[in-house]
Amino acid sequence: MKRRLSAILTANAVGYSRLMNADEAATLEMLKVHRSELIEPAIAAHQGRVVKLTGDGLLAEFPSVVEAVECGVEIQAGMFERNVDAPDDRRIDFRVGINLGDVIVEDDDLYGDGVNVAARLEGIADPGGILVSGTVREHVGNKLDVHFVDLGERQVKNIATPIHIFKVRWRTDNTVSGEATASGAIDERPAVAVLPFTNMSGDPKQEYFSDGLTEDIITALAHWRSFPMIARNSTFTYKNKSIDIKQAARELGARYLLEGSVRKGGHRVRITAQLIDGRSGHHIWAERYDRDLDDFFEVQDEMVQRITAIVAPELNRAEAKRSTTKRPEDLGAWGIYLRGQSIIHSRTGEDLAEARKLFQQAIVLLPDYSDAHTGLSVTYHLDILLNLAEDRMATANLALEAARDAVKFDGSSSRAHHALSTAYQWLNRHDDAVRESTIAVDLNPNDADGLHALGNKSDLAGGPEGISRMEKALRLNPQDAQLYTHLAFLARVYLNARLRRRARPCAEVDRAQTGLFERLLRHGDRARLFGA
Repeated sequence: MKRRLSAILTANAVGYSRLMNADEAATLEMLKVHRSELIEPAIAAHQGRVVKLTGDGLLAEFPSVVEAVECGVEIQAGMFERNVDAPDDRRIDFRVGINLGDVIVEDDDLYGDGVNVAARLEGIADPGGILVSGTVREHVGNKLDVHFVDLGERQVKNIATPIHIFKVRWRTDNTVSGEATASGAIDERPAVAVLPFTNMSGDPKQEYFSDGLTEDIITALAHWRSFPMIARNSTFTYKNKSIDIKQAARELGARYLLEGSVRKGGHRVRITAQLIDGRSGHHIWAERYDRDLDDFFEVQDEMVQRITAIVAPELNRAEAKRSTTKRPEDLGAWGIYLRGQSIIHSRTGEDLAEARKLFQQAIVLLPDYSDAHTGLSVTYHLDILLNLAEDRMATANLALEAARDAVKFDGSSSRAHHALSTAYQWLNRHDDAVRESTIAVDLNPNDADGLHALGNKSDLAGGPEGISRMEKALRLNPQDAQLYTHLAFLARVYLNARLRRRARPCAEVDRAQTGLFERLLRHGDRARLFGA
C-alpha cells in the first residue's frame, strides 16, 4: 500500500435532502454553481485537489495544512456572503472538517483514519462552521489570522482514540464568524442529536414512517436555531443498533439526545418520545401519543409539530437551569443570556432590570448576538405590559431599536421577528406587527409562542384568524409555563368575537390553576375547553 501524510478537508451541504424534495432541479443547479464559482476555485487556489464528490459533499487533499484551513475559511466566508439575502428555500450551508494524518492512496482515491477523522469532524460541525483536529491546530500555530476555540477531547464513532477538537473562527469585516450567521457563534451551546426512531411494528415496510418522522423532527428542531443539531448522516449510523445513551452522546458530541419508537397495529399507531441528558442518562421529558392512522402524512405532521413544540422549550429550560448553577465568571455570552431568560418571566420590576443588565452584558461580549438583542427588546415590552414604564412611547422605541438589531444580526431568527412584531404593536403599527409576526411563524411554524402572538396581533388588527391560531398554539404546547397568560389573551379574543361562553373559563384560570387545562389540551377535549 502507498501511504502519505496529507491535509484532508471534507465538506457536506446541510439540509440538502429537504431542499431536493422541495425543488430537485433548482437545488442541484444551485449546488453546481457554488462548486464551480466558489468551492473548486478556492481549492485550486490553495494548491489542493478534489479527490471525489460525494453527492452533496466532497473530499479534498492539500499538501499544506495551512492552505487547507485557509481554503476552508475562504469557502465558508464566501458562502456566508452568498447566503446573506438568500431565502430559506435557496440557501445552502456547508459543514467543514479538516484533519492532518496518514492516508492510504489507491489510484486517485484516499482512505484510512486520516480521512475518517476529517469526515467525523465535518459531521458534528455547525452549519457554516469548521472543526479541525488537534494535529491541525498544532501545525497551523500562529500562521493564520484565525482564532481556535478549544472544544476538548471527544470520542467519535469508529475512531479508537478521542480526538482533540478545535472550532475555527475568523473575522469578516468587523464580525467574528464561524457559523452560518455570526450571531450563532456561541461556542458553549450544547449540541442535540435525534436518534432514529425505532420501528416496533414487526413490519419492515413501516420503516418509512419511523425514518420520515425522525428526519422531519431534525429539520423542525433546526428551525429553532437555539442549539446545534447533529447531522442526520451521523445519527442514522445508530439505526437498528442497541444503543448506550451515554456512549452515543460522547461519540456524537451531543449533550442531549431525543429518541423514540413507533408501533403500528391495524389502523392505530403509538409513538413515544424521550428527551435525555446524554451525560447523566436522566430523562428530561417523555410523552406517548396514540393516534388513528387514517391519513399517514397528517399524523406524521401532527407528531412532528407536537414533539418539537415541546422539546425545544424543554431544552432551553434545562440549559437555563444549568446556567444558574455556574459561577458568573464562568459564563460566556450564551450562558449569560440563558441566565437572563431564566428570570425574565418572573415579571417583577427587579428581575426585569436584572435580566436587562444580563442581556446587555452578553451584547458587550458578543455585539452581534441576535438572541441577546431579542431578550433586551422583550424586557422593554414587559415594562410596558406590566405598567412599569414611565414613558410608554420612549420604552416602545427602545424595544423597537433592540428588535431591529436582533433581526439585522440574524434575519432567520423567528424570535427576533417576533420581538420586532411586538414593538410595532406597542407603537400602534398593526400592519407591520402582523407582517413581522407572520414572518416569525413562517420561519418556525412549530413555535407555540409565535403562533399565539400572531393570533393575538391578527385579532388586534381586526383579522378573523386569531382564535384558530391561538387554539392551535395551546394544543401544540399545553405544558407552556406561560399558559395562564395565553389563556387570558384568548379570553379577550373570544370576547371580541362575542363568544362569552368560551371566554369565561379562560379568563378564570390563573397561574396556579392551569393543571386541568393542560390535561384537557393534551387529550384534545375541545368541547370541555372552549364550550360546545
